[in-house]
Formats: sequence, C-alpha cells, structure tokens
Amino acid sequence: MAALLSNGLIITVIACDQHLHTPMYYFLLNLSVLDLASISTTVPKSMANSIWDSRAISYLGCAAQLFLFSFLLTAECCLLTVMAYDRYVVICRPLHYETLLGSRACVHMAAATWGSALLNSLLHTVNTFSIPLCKGNAVDQFFCEIPQILKLSCSHSYLREVGLLGVSVSIAFGCFVFIVLSYVQIFRAVLRIPSEQGRHKVFSTCLPHLVVVSLFNSTAVFAYLKPPSISSPSLNLVLSFLYSVVPPAVNPLIYSMRNQELKDALKKLIQSGFFQKQ
Repeated sequence: MAALLSNGLIITVIACDQHLHTPMYYFLLNLSVLDLASISTTVPKSMANSIWDSRAISYLGCAAQLFLFSFLLTAECCLLTVMAYDRYVVICRPLHYETLLGSRACVHMAAATWGSALLNSLLHTVNTFSIPLCKGNAVDQFFCEIPQILKLSCSHSYLREVGLLGVSVSIAFGCFVFIVLSYVQIFRAVLRIPSEQGRHKVFSTCLPHLVVVSLFNSTAVFAYLKPPSISSPSLNLVLSFLYSVVPPAVNPLIYSMRNQELKDALKKLIQSGFFQKQ
C-alpha cells in the first residue's frame, strides 16, 4: 500500500504540475509507473495465496508473471541509465541540454527503453517455457522467475536460456558501467563549482538517483550471481524480496526527501484540492 500510494502520488504530481514537465521529472514519472507495475506483478498473488493458505499458480499465470517481471526489471535498468545520462547532460553539458534532451529525444529514449525491455522479456519467456520441465512443478520462490524455472528442467536445451541470461547480465553490466562513468564526470564537474550552495544543489538532484541505482543493482546482481555454495531457500527469498519489493516502495521516498520542487508541487496539489472542496 505504501508503494502504491507513494508512486501514485509522484505520477499525479508530475502529471498535474506544469513546472515539473521537464526531462528529469518525465523520466521519474516513467520510473514510478515501472515501480507501480513491478510490485503489482508479484505481491498481490503472493498475498492472495497467503490469505487462502495456498501456494498454487496456473501455468499461464506463471508465464505472465515471469514475462511482466522480466520486462519491468529490464526497463528499470535501462531507465536508470537514461536518467544518469540526463544528469550528466544537465551538469556537464548544460548549453547542449535543449538539443540533446528535447521533448522528442525524451520520448524516443523512453520508447527505446520500453521497446528493448519488451523484446528482451519476450525472448526470455518464450525460450524458458519451451524447455521441457521434468523435475516437478514446485517453484522455490514467492513468484515465478527464470532461475527457479530452469531448476525444473532436465534437458540440455536450458543452456540456450542460460546463454540469454548471460547476454542480459552483460547488458545490465554495460548499463552499470555507463552510469558509473557518467557520475565520475558529474562529480568532477561538481567539485569545480566554487559555490558550496551550488555544489549542494547539484548533489541534492544526483544523490537520490545514485542511491536508487545502488540499491537496485546491488540486490539484483547478488541475487542472480551469488555463489551456489551460499545459496539457500531462505536467502533466495530474502534477496528476491529486496530487489522486487523494497525498491518500488522506497524509491519515491528517496526521490522526494531531498527534492524541494517535488515537495512544493505536492503541497500545492493538496492545498488546491482542499480549497476546491471548501
């Protein structure tokens, strides 16, 4: 409920306030939509199973859950990279900001993010569910994800999906390297700003994004690349919770705590709604 409310508020505030119709907030709106969809893909079914004391999910439901979750996970990774590029341009190349990040460029970047995520997820889903499963039908997780499905296979054809996962990990690593390089350039530019107030203002817009990137990447990478020797059902459950449930819930809090523009817009929206009722 906290994730739904906070992300819903950010979407509403950015959509309603004309002052927030800038590239940074446009990408933040996309991130909130992704977080809203991501947590709605896994948690409701898990809650329903808990209430009804069941652990069942249909075959089609499992496929849909895997497709949506991998789609949203990939899209979030790409979008965080685009947001890092936005911060790089606004700080390191401010004179070219309107050219490099005009409204059309922003729409194209968002469309490329969603489109590439859709293609990646479609390939993974079709490939994963074309593999013969012969080791039962119990997924050792609270939602359907690719590594847990592959554990049920006894065919060598699962190596195709392992190869696809390797490509996805490489893409994610490339995004992470791009983000790191962007922030190296950003911090070099910030340290050259003579005014302490100016440096503080820049850090206040960059640090929330850096925290979100660190939280998302560290938990997801460790969950998928941890050594088999330390793997256990309880650890897998905790790690999956950390990268699938925690980021959508805390991202709005991280972005709003240090963002005065977002706070002011939310306050104005609440006050306008209150006075309209009066």
